[in-house]
Amino acid sequence: MGLERMAYICKLTFRPVMQIPKIDLKDYEYTLPEERIAKFPLKKRDDSKLLQYKNGEISHWNFYDIPALLPKDSLLVYNDTKVIPARLIFQRESGARIEIFLLQPILPTTVIPEIMLAKHPVVWETMIGNSKKWKDGEILTGRVLLNQKEIVLQAKLLDRESRKVEFSWNDSQVAFVDVVEASGEVPLPPYLNRKPETEDKNRYQTVYSEKEGAVAAPTAGLHFTPEIFEKLEQKGIKKTQLTLHVSAGTFQPIKAKDVIEHPMHSEQIHVSKETIESVLSMEGKIIAVGTTSVRTLESLFWYGVKLIENKGEELKIEKLFPYQTRESIPTLKESFEAILGYMSQKNLETIMGTTEIFIFPGYTYRVVNGLITNFHQPGSTLILLIATILGNDWRTVYNSALENDYRFLSYGDSSLLWLE
Repeated sequence: MGLERMAYICKLTFRPVMQIPKIDLKDYEYTLPEERIAKFPLKKRDDSKLLQYKNGEISHWNFYDIPALLPKDSLLVYNDTKVIPARLIFQRESGARIEIFLLQPILPTTVIPEIMLAKHPVVWETMIGNSKKWKDGEILTGRVLLNQKEIVLQAKLLDRESRKVEFSWNDSQVAFVDVVEASGEVPLPPYLNRKPETEDKNRYQTVYSEKEGAVAAPTAGLHFTPEIFEKLEQKGIKKTQLTLHVSAGTFQPIKAKDVIEHPMHSEQIHVSKETIESVLSMEGKIIAVGTTSVRTLESLFWYGVKLIENKGEELKIEKLFPYQTRESIPTLKESFEAILGYMSQKNLETIMGTTEIFIFPGYTYRVVNGLITNFHQPGSTLILLIATILGNDWRTVYNSALENDYRFLSYGDSSLLWLE
């Protein structure tokens, strides 16, 4: 490893870091024809195809077969975040259309569940479409009917450079989440290259979505139905939930020549004591639904390490924290027991924090034994995560999916990948 590269890593983490082999992004590219991108969902969620990779072998199924493929003594961990209609459209008096996309809350709190329930002005970091048309000091106004009452939503640009926008509305009995639900558009991924339709409001949401705050769906969960869960329960497969509010950064392409220089997005996570206990009791049998669940579970492990190493009580996992040099690494049992001990000491039923964990080849999974996930964009952070499970076989798996007419990306088909 070159001295400049090592200096860069140390600058990021402020602690010694293990030698990380240089990753050439070209090794994680593949050709994805436009026609293979699923622009619309299937009529039935569980009619999607399912590719299973197990012990180096590939087999093809449908998603409704998944109860037969999961061992009865396993634990399914899914992300219960709920997508908010984060794309807000305003019209200037001149007729110019201004699009404001909610990214991260700033005031009165940075905690997503709390700011969604706010009944007074809130400030968000945003992306702004057609921002040159939005004059400094100009207040944009939109109107929407909510419970047969007109709600007037106003947007004020506080800082053009940081894209901070203040939102206010004319009814202190109405929460921000209700205003957004009534006035916003479904934030479909940019690669779908189409406007949202009525169907998307339901289909770009998992059937178990619960906690508002995501601006992109945890798409691996889109295939599940109540009938699937009933069959899983009949087989004795347990399930538990956690929350990671998916941010728009999940679509951010890697542009850095050196992959580890990619600025990983930070996402909020919320995990209950019950979920941590469930994972601990089912060690070695954990199946994550989606990369967001993987990122949360693996971040939890490293949070336990952080507590054991006395590196602070805040649940905040920096992108290269797992790659720091250590004399020894705790077991999953030791890590999760450290978290539970801390929660008991602080009388906490839920822990909240953030993660920007970057999982790429060279990483060792500490919690997850299997993954249900869709097929991801070429050269993305998610392809790197998949390659960390499959090794060089990731390309074989993706070629097989292409050859067998699988649909790709958010509304596409699914895969069940097992770690060996």
